[in-house]
Amino acid sequence: MKVCLTFAALFWGQIVLGQAPNATLPASPSTVVWGYYSAKAKPVLIVHSGDTVRIQTLSTCGSTERLVGEGVAPTDIPSYNADIYREVKDKGPGGHILTGPLDIAEAEPGDVLEVQILKIDIDVPFACNGFGTGRGFLPNDYPYSRSKIIPLDRDKMVAHFAPGIDIPLHPFFGSMGVAPPDSAGRLDSAPPWMHAGNMDNKELVAGTTLYIPVHAKGALFEVGDGHAGQGNGEVDITAMETFLTGTFRFIIHKDQHLLWPRAETPTSYISMGFSPDLKEATTLAVRDMINFLVEQKHLSRDEAYMLTSVAVDVDITQLVDGNVGVHAMCPKNIFTK
Repeated sequence: MKVCLTFAALFWGQIVLGQAPNATLPASPSTVVWGYYSAKAKPVLIVHSGDTVRIQTLSTCGSTERLVGEGVAPTDIPSYNADIYREVKDKGPGGHILTGPLDIAEAEPGDVLEVQILKIDIDVPFACNGFGTGRGFLPNDYPYSRSKIIPLDRDKMVAHFAPGIDIPLHPFFGSMGVAPPDSAGRLDSAPPWMHAGNMDNKELVAGTTLYIPVHAKGALFEVGDGHAGQGNGEVDITAMETFLTGTFRFIIHKDQHLLWPRAETPTSYISMGFSPDLKEATTLAVRDMINFLVEQKHLSRDEAYMLTSVAVDVDITQLVDGNVGVHAMCPKNIFTK
């Protein structure tokens, strides 16, 4: 990737986070897709490189009837949740309800889409967590289903998980991605891949930047699967699932040919790998970190391998989405020039 990933860090000093977005995309039956990424999906909004868009999303907590049955006050559930569950009929193969796709007019295959995550708002005072029979990382230990509503204190930014257990909130979108190559067809929303998608990477909070290789004209960005917080691994298959609204700025970098998604936080550079096999996912993440250090920091491949061993943290992102995820985090403060 030729574009320097420190661009985003420089940019944060210039942007005014309070400025009005160029467009707002509410969640509605006509602005979501249910369970897939596809190069043939019809865009619901066309924007341009440099535009800022505010996007409303659903949780994965289920229908309004289910939430009420689990004790959520009807007034706390956004009205568009019932509308979407009632009216959207084209579903699958996955289960995520994603807002989009957005067509970024300048995007073409071979480009890189830079997604600056400017702001994330938690829209409701609750989250859910649950596991199902035969799912999660320990399906044989839990051959049954359970679900839990978790109250959220949005003023104090904590979740009241249980008496004596409060969890700090770090909202992020579990799924942010673009259309896969046309030959992939309708891609299940669950497994992350080169198109990014259901990465479940808890580092991608407001103030961070995601870089995704573009595979289809317009990129066709989709977002959803809001989380109020999550542990690395996401072992029971869900995080603190909730309704989020995000403000994003989209920038197209022409003719860059990035293979795997990368990201940048204020303190780290991140590479990622996704595969059904944990060792292969780790190999992909480590190899792409080495590539980054060679391309952007001008190290030899030998030095990059050594630096990755002594300074880079290799973490499990999630273990439950078909393709497991691994991300490698390189601290910025080790670079003194």
